[in-house]
Amino acid sequence: MQADAPVIIGGENLIDSIAESSGTTADGFFHNLGGSPYNVAVALGRQGVMTQYVSPISTDDFGGRLAAHLTAQGVTLTGPRLDAPTSRAIVTLKDGIPHYRFLRDGTAERMITTPMLQAAIPANARHFHIGSLALAGGADADVWEAAFIAAAGAGICTSLDPNVRPSLIDDPDSYRARITRLLGHATVVKLSDEDLGWLYPGMAQEAAIATLRSQTKAALVALTKGPDGAESWTAQHHVRVTNPAFSGLIDTIGAGDTFMATLIAGLAANDQLGKDAITALGEDALAALIKRGIYAACLNCTKEGCNPPSAAELAEALKNERI
Repeated sequence: MQADAPVIIGGENLIDSIAESSGTTADGFFHNLGGSPYNVAVALGRQGVMTQYVSPISTDDFGGRLAAHLTAQGVTLTGPRLDAPTSRAIVTLKDGIPHYRFLRDGTAERMITTPMLQAAIPANARHFHIGSLALAGGADADVWEAAFIAAAGAGICTSLDPNVRPSLIDDPDSYRARITRLLGHATVVKLSDEDLGWLYPGMAQEAAIATLRSQTKAALVALTKGPDGAESWTAQHHVRVTNPAFSGLIDTIGAGDTFMATLIAGLAANDQLGKDAITALGEDALAALIKRGIYAACLNCTKEGCNPPSAAELAEALKNERI
């Protein structure tokens, strides 16, 4: 695979409208740029990875901000700009943990079609990532699922982050079935302990992760566990990595997305975006990859909203082993 081939990111872009407790803003909200795959694209751009974002973005004021921010991070926009409105998430924070209510009906990012993606995804794509709201349901979820399976069939490395949002899922059984189908075509799977618990209700965590691993051909499975760090599995190794000690937690918005992007960036930097290369990772290399993702996520948590570190910031934190 060419080192200069792009990483492709597909999925929602939206505005996180966060309730502002002091009431100093005009409408009572801070409006942050967001959407899980959108955040992954931002984090990849900041780490210097050649990245293309293929989802439609609105032409409204919010869409203008979303597009400009991606471009400023070095991300190339290959999806269309559409006149439909931007999706929004109404976010409330409790002890720094975000809770979401989504407004997505008839919005630009949901108007994805197969011809749009065929025009937006280049023939030399290196990696294809998808996840979160884009898979919750509807015609757009069907388009993304088909594109992901087609990419895997074409030999492109793929990654999946369910980033489950239960409030948007009308048919849990159908959603779980979709995720199971996608697991069969993913090279890298990342999910949180909360995602795992929702996807496999009633199971202990060890049994749930064993079930997931039996359903996927992924070369790498990573489980993030909030304050308890992360675990990861390949065919040969299982590693646990704890979080570094740090103070100054602001919120956890975008932490998982930053971790996901940093996994992709770490593999890309060593030309390891492929099943065989990932399977060949030694235990120390796997632990270093997960540690890098954890440090990036923790750095993000020291800032408001999703604000991933640059490659230089991350390198400095890892060098000093301090956030």
